[in-house]
Amino acid sequence: MKINWENRYLLDEGIRDHMSVAAEKAVLCEGIRSACAIHVCLCNDDAIAEINQKYRGVSASTDVLSFPSLEYPPGYTASQCEHRLRMEYDDDSKACFLGDIFISVPHIRKQASEYGHTELREACYLLIHGICHLMGYDHIDPEDKERMRKMEEKILTSVSVTRDSVDAPSVENTLLSLAREAMKNSYSPYSSYPVGAALHCIDGRIFTGCNIENASFGLTNCAERTALFKAVSEGARGFDIIAIAANTKPWPCGACRQVLNEFAPDIRILVTWDSYVEEKTLRELLPEGFGPDSM
Repeated sequence: MKINWENRYLLDEGIRDHMSVAAEKAVLCEGIRSACAIHVCLCNDDAIAEINQKYRGVSASTDVLSFPSLEYPPGYTASQCEHRLRMEYDDDSKACFLGDIFISVPHIRKQASEYGHTELREACYLLIHGICHLMGYDHIDPEDKERMRKMEEKILTSVSVTRDSVDAPSVENTLLSLAREAMKNSYSPYSSYPVGAALHCIDGRIFTGCNIENASFGLTNCAERTALFKAVSEGARGFDIIAIAANTKPWPCGACRQVLNEFAPDIRILVTWDSYVEEKTLRELLPEGFGPDSM
């Protein structure tokens, strides 16, 4: 999920990073295959009140407003209408534009205090609530409201941001969770060795990938390179952490180490299998690596 942030009102950068992770997970939970993008404006109460009055005729501030870029048939959501999503494909962002979301930062702080949970949880909830609207969910009648609430909680639970959250989930734990999820999409009929990866960009975006095998074995692509190539193709260039999940300890192969070294020679590498997690740096796995600085 690409997010075009418009920061009219300051919000803690760590909270915003977790909002980006939750947005990425929203697309995965919905089952959208196409690359997606949204515009998110973080503003104050006066600004959101002005937008509320202009577009909804309501003279009051609120916590979040959503403006979907397209309409869905009754009862359908984005994953069932990818042909419609592709009509919103933007050449500049190379993604399907879902719409605009406006969030009041003062409301985040006020409601977090009122409801007795963290600002992180409230910020992520408001963003996910807005994204669900952009994906075709609504809460006008009880049945639709129940379906929307279930999707919201599914997304928030998947990134460990629930109503009972006290501490912010670490980026590392989020990446490990996403890597395990990506592993489920592995195409590995020859090795029967599924691998998933989640790559964290220094701008907060996360890209996932799985291994994709081929009858001509040499054309197989590893999960790490799938995630990295996706990221680079979307304009990302700086990376600081990659998580890799498999059924046994999955340190990256030599080819993946070399490809990672091209862009992030200092990247941290987390591997997980069963209930275990280990970490090394790329420099530990590829000492004296040959990269752009060697030319």
